[in-house]
Amino acid sequence: MIPVAEFKQFTEQQPAFKVLKPWWDVLAEYLTVAMLMIGVFGCTLQVTQDKIICLPSHEPRENLSEAPCQQLLPQGVSEQMGGLRELSGLKNNLDLQQYSFINQLCYETALHWYAKYFPYLVVIHTLIFMVCTSFWFKFPGTSSKIEHFISILGKCFDSPWTTRALSEVSGENHKGPAAGRAVVTTVSATGAGSGKAGEGEKEKVLVEPEKVVTEPPVVTLLDKKEGEQAKALFEKVKKFRVHVEEGDILYSMYIRQTVLKVCKFFAILVYNLVYVEKISFLVACRVETSEVTGYASFCCNHTKAHLFSKLAFCYISFVCVYGITCLYTLYWLFHRPLKEYSFRSVREETGMNDIPDVKNDFAFMLHLIDQYDSLYSKRFAVFLSEVSESRLKQLNLNHEWTPEKLRQKLQRNARGRLELALCMLPGLPDTVFELSEVEALRLEAICDISFPPGLSQLVNLQEISLLHSPARLPFSSQIFLRDRLKVICVKFEELREVPLWVFGLRGLEELHLEGLFPPEMARAATLESLRELKQLKVLSLRSNAGKVPASVTDVAGHLQRLSLHNDGARLLALNSLKKLAVLRELELVACGLERIPHAIFSLGALQELDLKDNHLRSIEEILSFQHCRKLVTLRLWHNQIAYVPEHVRKLRGLEQLYLSHNKLETLPPQLGQCFGLRLLDVSHNGLRSLPPELGLLQSLQHLALSYNALESLPDELFFCQKLRTLLLGYNHLTQLSPHVAALRTLSRLELKGNRLEALPEELGDCKGLRKSGLLVEDTLYEGLPAEVREKMEEE
Repeated sequence: MIPVAEFKQFTEQQPAFKVLKPWWDVLAEYLTVAMLMIGVFGCTLQVTQDKIICLPSHEPRENLSEAPCQQLLPQGVSEQMGGLRELSGLKNNLDLQQYSFINQLCYETALHWYAKYFPYLVVIHTLIFMVCTSFWFKFPGTSSKIEHFISILGKCFDSPWTTRALSEVSGENHKGPAAGRAVVTTVSATGAGSGKAGEGEKEKVLVEPEKVVTEPPVVTLLDKKEGEQAKALFEKVKKFRVHVEEGDILYSMYIRQTVLKVCKFFAILVYNLVYVEKISFLVACRVETSEVTGYASFCCNHTKAHLFSKLAFCYISFVCVYGITCLYTLYWLFHRPLKEYSFRSVREETGMNDIPDVKNDFAFMLHLIDQYDSLYSKRFAVFLSEVSESRLKQLNLNHEWTPEKLRQKLQRNARGRLELALCMLPGLPDTVFELSEVEALRLEAICDISFPPGLSQLVNLQEISLLHSPARLPFSSQIFLRDRLKVICVKFEELREVPLWVFGLRGLEELHLEGLFPPEMARAATLESLRELKQLKVLSLRSNAGKVPASVTDVAGHLQRLSLHNDGARLLALNSLKKLAVLRELELVACGLERIPHAIFSLGALQELDLKDNHLRSIEEILSFQHCRKLVTLRLWHNQIAYVPEHVRKLRGLEQLYLSHNKLETLPPQLGQCFGLRLLDVSHNGLRSLPPELGLLQSLQHLALSYNALESLPDELFFCQKLRTLLLGYNHLTQLSPHVAALRTLSRLELKGNRLEALPEELGDCKGLRKSGLLVEDTLYEGLPAEVREKMEEE
């Protein structure tokens, strides 16, 4: 016998694949099993029992009729066949070998091929049906996608996050009406005043069920490991969706195998109906075997004809039912748009309105899933929702960034505020808003920040920095920050990405913006209106503006510090600066300036001016600074200035002058007439000598001469007895004058990188100088007398 288990490999599939089998595929599978049983049963009978039994005919050859087998029928059968005569008692004189020979020969020549091979045909056709049904589960181009989809689907279905997301949505859908009813009930109870106790109990009964609904269920608890697993699932679903939506190979393969089954069904049905009558009980056999057996005509009995005819009709019935399922499958395939799948019902039921519709093979598989159980697609849709993903990210963030961990990151910033800095996180943890002591919040490279209502818990918050971190601020939070926030720093690739709510913070005192204007807007340099910023005192703009933004004049009445960093782009129109009447500090850094703008000389309240990193070659206009009577700090560093004009002496109120990183070779003697100068920085130039008049600067406390070509110092320089810092490093000095002893307050002296052979022992008379403040080669320091070194090393 042939065990049915041998055919199991043709239909064996992973149990999980059953979710992709609609009811018609399941029915067809059972039908193929039934047809296979028919075929196997017929084959078993064919192999184990005699196929045909033949007896010779005793009629003379010339008297043989067309139906010689009728003479051998028993009486009952003869009467049924037309009353033929009875023949009995005849001996054939044939041995067993001759009968076997005749049986085999007549089976091969006289029996119709359909009667001979019927069970084998049933088995072959059934196996073809089985292959057609399961081919797309085996074909490499489709099986990999199916296995991947089933794997992801099972994980999504069993994920605790799916249950949490759906329960949260369910809670939100009921929370609003429930809360409303609770309030009405409470008001009714309050209005009743001293009502009856029975009424009070009744009200209590009405309220308590609402409380049960609004309480968070236990299933919403999600540990860190489960959150990470759900996060990985979101990534898998995204990649799988992109991969599967590119083509429709699954859809095409399913259609092809269904069409093939329909064609096979019609072919089987037609030829079975035509040939089923060829299965007969009696078969006449005429073979030329008279020389071997003595007979040429035989009457044969097909022993399994009666059973095969019944099996054939049964098989045809199963094939008809199978064909009807295939035809219905074709109708389903072509009647519905299976390459598109809409989650509209899921969106309406769950409230996740951002669940996208899908197409191609992804849509087709979801349609098949719906035929099995629509709950699968509903739970799977949770992992297609960006809102759901953001909630999960938020939950994982809260698990990772606990309040204790965030407190460890608190530190004082440059403004002295207690700052929390977060960088490159997938979102903003809700636990941040539990740190009520935070005064400054710095967020860098954090995508899609949405400040929750919990922002109002940061009662001490005064400063926010948003560096490449787009943020949305709800209206309630805007009201909270409007008068509290004092400083905000915003940095983006382009200035149009700056959130508009920034310009509505009327309590803001400092606004720092960094980003580029689009090329078509750079010349106009249009910036949002600053009229609402009534308290703004500091405005910093780093961009590529072609002129000073016109909106700067909106705050002209109270702006005290303006910083424009143009990253090398030339700043042309500066006339609007004249309107900044109360401006105290002005920075025009990397603005491509070749001369000092005349608009600056109109700023009567100006105290500090920084023109760093421009293209200044001449500063003849420096004479006009005498109109800026309050100017105390002038920074002209990192330019191409070749000389300082003589009328620098007019700046008698100047206290700090920065001329480093220029091309100066000499300094004018008139510089010594700036008697109020406390700091002079001329480092990184080409100075070869210093004018003795520098000794007149009796207020000088800081002198930087490093990285020049000085070979000697005038003795008059040491008349500056208030000098505390003297930087002489990396020059060509060969000796240091003993007059250095006159600098009693000197606390920092740099001598590295010179050609000194020894240090004067008079350094010991500089009472404020210690070893930590003396920057010199170790060999030179060791050359000092021991008592001098001991004195410098004293605490």
